[in-house]
Amino acid sequence: MDVELTYDMLGARLRGIGSAAITYDQLGNRPRTLGSWTLEYDRLGTRLRSVGAAEITYSRWAGLPRTVGQWSCTHSKVASRLLCIGLLELRYDQLGSRVRAIGPLEIFYDRLGSRPHRVRLPGEAEALSDDLLLALFLVLYWQDERAAAAERR
Repeated sequence: MDVELTYDMLGARLRGIGSAAITYDQLGNRPRTLGSWTLEYDRLGTRLRSVGAAEITYSRWAGLPRTVGQWSCTHSKVASRLLCIGLLELRYDQLGSRVRAIGPLEIFYDRLGSRPHRVRLPGEAEALSDDLLLALFLVLYWQDERAAAAERR
């Protein structure tokens, strides 16, 4: 099954993952909902704290995600990239900059290679499970956050 990732007219913001629409705040900077789930941020509005009922905790010093709901997050030794969310292993391209797979999900990028545009799930499923949808959204969200932080430097 292929799942289309849709973007706004400028191609900058992810607007949907399959049938799950993503809405943004009034300024258009932060996602506020993913399908029926509400996204909550910390008091400063800089860190995502929960998606629906799944709370997200972060490490104290590095600010890396430690848990998502009941899942633990595993990072590489230099803490530069996420390796696992729960039982879902992440695989990266040869340069290590783009996520190519999350568990059974294979991610395909556009012609320029900068933006994911399609996700393939093997089998005959009708839609992504809630767990896969949550993991996919978080990985894409954190990947965008990392790219935006690198641009600001």
